[in-house]
Amino acid sequence: MIIQTEKFINWLNELKKHTFFEILNLVGRVYIVVDFDQSVVIGRRGFLPEEKERGLVLVFNNKMNFVWNEHEITATLVFGNVPEKCHIPLNAITGIFSPELRIQLTMPFIKIIKEKEERDDQNFNKIQQNEKNKKRDKIVDITKLRKDK
Repeated sequence: MIIQTEKFINWLNELKKHTFFEILNLVGRVYIVVDFDQSVVIGRRGFLPEEKERGLVLVFNNKMNFVWNEHEITATLVFGNVPEKCHIPLNAITGIFSPELRIQLTMPFIKIIKEKEERDDQNFNKIQQNEKNKKRDKIVDITKLRKDK
């Protein structure tokens, strides 16, 4: 098992970026697979039910105007004839591939838990433990209730 430290996540995101741009430079287009997450914005369109289960495949070409920064890709992509402003966090990208080159890079979806969420999880765990303790405190030892003969 690989420990998903911040350093590891940054390395993985750099690998995604390198692979993306190498493919783009070689063949002029690259496909990415984006897993569903609340942090992914695909304009007003959003994810279709099937895409929520399997992911969404997006195509980028070297004539498109997009920005890849250290956290996300931002672009206006066209679905049908409708342009949609998209924000794709790098952690939601689970695949980068090229049918022309017959190569692909796949990786797990790494959800980054914000500090607040971590504190909420810790508080939830404390509440659960307190509930278990309360239930244990309600248990009566019947051996002490027996009458001596």
